[in-house]
Order: sequence, then structure tokens, then C-alpha cells
Amino acid sequence: MTAAKTLTFGCRLNALESEVMRARAEAAGLGDAILVNTCAVTAEAVRQARQAIRKARRDNPAAPIVVSGCAAQIDPGAFAAMPEVDLVLGNGEKLTAAAYRGFDRAGEAEVRVNDIMSVRETAGHLIGGMDGRARAFVEVQNGCDHRCTFCIIPFGRGNSRSVPMGAVVEQIRRLVDNGYREVVLTGVDITSYGGDLPGRPTLGRLVRSILRNVPALDRLRLSSIDSIEADEALLAALAEEERLMPHLHLSLQHGDDLILKRMKRRHLRADALRFVETARRLRPDVVFGADLIAGFPTEDEAMFGRSLSIVGEAGLTFLHVFPFSPRPGTPAARMPEVDRVAVKERAARLRAAGEAALARHLDGERGATRQVLVERDGLGRTEHFTPADIGFGRPGDVVAARVIGHTGRALLAEAA
Repeated sequence: MTAAKTLTFGCRLNALESEVMRARAEAAGLGDAILVNTCAVTAEAVRQARQAIRKARRDNPAAPIVVSGCAAQIDPGAFAAMPEVDLVLGNGEKLTAAAYRGFDRAGEAEVRVNDIMSVRETAGHLIGGMDGRARAFVEVQNGCDHRCTFCIIPFGRGNSRSVPMGAVVEQIRRLVDNGYREVVLTGVDITSYGGDLPGRPTLGRLVRSILRNVPALDRLRLSSIDSIEADEALLAALAEEERLMPHLHLSLQHGDDLILKRMKRRHLRADALRFVETARRLRPDVVFGADLIAGFPTEDEAMFGRSLSIVGEAGLTFLHVFPFSPRPGTPAARMPEVDRVAVKERAARLRAAGEAALARHLDGERGATRQVLVERDGLGRTEHFTPADIGFGRPGDVVAARVIGHTGRALLAEAA
């Protein structure tokens, strides 16, 4: 049977769920389908998904096109109105084979989207691997109980719910048995892990359990974390477990306290700086990435300056910079907007600071020997998630490489 094709936008959780969607669609007899898994974080992400849907129809006139993901969950009617679309599925429905059966491809698009807020549980989806990827993602949590004023994602994902520890361990064992050397724990708000489970286990306890019960796993990595939720067991694991990779991506968003309050974040600037200082004391080689929003409503130049300066003060290495994008239905969309020209200019300055920070990190790696997970064609990632061009090794291998230089974006390394 022909394999269904996936077009994935947004986060690592979506990347994992696209593999589940493919399996469910094929089980329902839709091996010829095009599955579009959308993102709703920004208006640009929605625009790109709509553009991809139109192109998919031009390139595949006869294929059924199924659209799901956060943008489809939040605004299913907008996608159902597209003449290219045959079926719209909610974020819950897309993970069940039954949802892909029995729709009329000749008529208007059918919408199968339920109330995501009514979902109370999430499952550890057992997959054998991820198509074309050297590392595997494992869902440990879904949804979010917080209501940051700029964020629409809780309305696409629902409330926070966790996968039981035993199911997570079982899935990771299966992936390791299938040859994966590195696993990434992913979700919408993974540091809230366990609050809905019996005994209220924490993310740190989960990490400890995985490393204890899956000794054959070489590398465990975390996706984005909210540092204010990091528990003591997680910090202890960072300090003591070499197999927990020394790279943390922080959901930071800004460096000015008033803007953080208007975002309804739960940390202040000092909290973020204290966390990176603590983490570095426990694991001196740890590196940090961060999400930062430029041009949040009411942000003036002084506020932006404090956000820009936190890049250096916190020693951030990898930045994901987002120009503020008002999302209808969120409180921030009703706040006084910053001029769009200023938003773009500030985003460019943040990106430039990120490029300079990355260059400093790459410079500091010269002469070091790193363990590189090969992803494709001699390209891979070090323990610190630093891109590396090594020119050798098979995808999925972890190889020792000595850093001899860099391109400004990636390390250059040779066999150690």
C-alpha cells in the first residue's frame, strides 16, 4: 500500500503526532492521503499551512487531503471552506483510525472536531520510529493549564494531561530496541508533567525512571521547558546523569518584568537568571536556548533593551525569535500594538544577538571532542544540540568527532 504523505508545521509534538496520523490513516485505507498537521502559534504559521494545502492539491489532484493540528482545531471552518480540503480533524480525532473512515470526498469538506477542553487523558502513542529522523520524540504530556495572554495553543490542545510513567518507559524501550540512540521528551508544557497523575510524579522523577529502567538508552533530551516549574529531581538529574543531554531550551519569552506580567508569565527576569546560574553550577557545560517575542503590545525601547540584554546576561546560545503576532481571542490581541516596522526591526536585532551568541559558542568549541548523533549526509548534533558537519558516519550513529572550526552556523569536525 502507498504510504500517506505528511506535511507538518510547528512543534516536535506535531512531528510525533504526524507519524501517528500516518499509521491511523493507512489503517483506515487512506494510504494515498495527504495529511496536513497545522500550527497556530502565529498567523504566519497558519498562512504557510494554507499555502501548503493549495500546493498539495495542485500537485496531487486526486489525493484526499486531511487537515488537522492546532489551527484546524481552533478554526475548523476556515479550513473546511477551502475547496482543496476533504476532511478536517480535531487534535483528538486525528489520533484515531475511525476518524479517517466514511467521509464523502465528492462533497464539501467534512468536519470532525470535538471540544478539546473535554479531553481528560492522553496516551503514549506506541510507534516503532519516526520516518527520516535519527532521533525519536516521545510524548509525555499534552495541553496547558496556563493562559499566557499571547497564546492560543491551550484552545488547540486543551488542558494539561500526562502520560503515565510506565507507558513512557515502555515506548522508549521499544524505540531503543529499534535502534534509536537518542530520545526527546516532548509535549506542550512538559515541566507541568504529572500533576494530574496518581502520586503527582514530576518531570524529574520521570527522567530518573527512564534512565534507570532503560539502561540501553544512550541519550535523553528535553524539549522546551518552563524553568519556573523545574523540580529538584530534574536539577539533580541534570547534575548527576550524563545521559541527560546538557542542553535546555527555555520558554523565556521576554526579559522585562512588566512585559512578563502583561504576558501573564509566572517568572520574572531574576527568576530566569537564577535558574541558568543554578543549572550551570550543577552542570558547568550546559547550554541554553530560549524563545523570545519581539514587539509585544506596550513594549517600548527600554523594555525591549532589557529583553535584548538578557541574551548576554543569561548566556543564551540558541534563540527562537518571534515577532509578536496577535491571535484573535487572546487578551494580548486587544492590547495597544507596537508599530509593525518597529516589531520587525526589534526581531531583527534579537536575531542578530542570537547569531552573535551562537558564534561565540562555536568559537569556544574549537579543539573539543564531542559525541555527534549523525542525522543525514554527515550532518548531526552534539550533546549540546549544536549542529555539526562531520562528513562521516551513518544516520543514527553516535560518533566521536574533534572540532576543527565552524561555518558560523555549524561546527566542522573530523573523526576523533
